[in-house]
Amino acid sequence: MTAVWGSTFVLIKGVVARMPVADFLAVRFAIAAVAMLLLFAGPVWRLGRRQIMRGLLLGVIYGAGQLLQTWGLSLIAPSVSGFVTGMYVVFTPILAMLLLRQRMAGIVWLAVLMSTAGLALLSLNGVSVDIGVWLTLASAALYGLHIVGLGQWSRPGEAFGLSAVQMVAIAVVCLLATVPHGGPLLPPDRSAWFAILYMALVAGAGAMLMQTWAQSHLPAARAAIVMTTEPVFAAAFAVALGSDVLTWRMLVGGALVLAAMYLVELMPRRGEATIELSAEAIHHEV
Repeated sequence: MTAVWGSTFVLIKGVVARMPVADFLAVRFAIAAVAMLLLFAGPVWRLGRRQIMRGLLLGVIYGAGQLLQTWGLSLIAPSVSGFVTGMYVVFTPILAMLLLRQRMAGIVWLAVLMSTAGLALLSLNGVSVDIGVWLTLASAALYGLHIVGLGQWSRPGEAFGLSAVQMVAIAVVCLLATVPHGGPLLPPDRSAWFAILYMALVAGAGAMLMQTWAQSHLPAARAAIVMTTEPVFAAAFAVALGSDVLTWRMLVGGALVLAAMYLVELMPRRGEATIELSAEAIHHEV
C-alpha cells in the first residue's frame, strides 16, 4: 500500500498543475467510490447502521485530509510534502493516548523518533514554514486521527464494506469542495485521465481496502510507523525513473525508517515467540 502511495507524489504534482485541486480529488474519488460500490454492495449492506456511520465519519476525516494535503502539495515541493505528511507517525500515538487512553511502550516512541529523523533526511534540504507546510501539517493530524479511528473500528470481516463506505464519504467531501466554482471540471488531457484512473482505482480504492483490512490486525501506532515507508518508496521510484539521484541522505534516511518499522513490527513477534517457547518448556517440565 505504501509503495503505491509513494508512486503518486510526482503524478499528483503534475495533474494539479493543470486542473484545480478540488476538481482533481472529486473526479478521482468519485470514480473510486463508484467502483467500490459496484464491487462491494453486498458487504456494505451487511455492515449495519453503526458501522456505516463510523465509516462515513472516517471518510469525512480522510477526505478533509486529502484536500488539505493536496492543496499544500500544490504550494510546496513534493519532497517537503512527503516529510510533513509523514508526521502522522507522531500524531498517531499522541492521539491514541489522548482519545483512547492507550499507553505506548518505550520502543514505540523510539521508533517514532527514528522514523521522523529518517523522513527528515529523506525529504528535507532546508525548508521554510509557509502556508503550504501548515496545510500539510493539518492533513497529517487528520490522517493520524483516521489511523486511530480505523484501528479502533475496523473488523477483519468488514474490510470490503467499511472501505467502500469511507470512499463514498471521501468523494462527497471532495465534490462539495467544488461547489463554489460550479462543480468538478474533468481532466484536461489523456495523460491526466491516466494518472487519475491509476490514483482512483489503485492508490484510492485498492489502497483504502488494504489499509482497512490491515488495520483490523494492527494497533494504530504500529500501523502509522509501517506507513512511513511511503517516502522511502517515493524516493526509490524517483531514482528508478531517473528523476532523482541516489544520495547518502536517501540511504541513511531510508535505513532509519526501515529500522523503525523493524522495531515495532518484528521485535514484538520475537517477544511473543520467546513467551511461547518458555510456556512450552514449563509445560514439558510439568
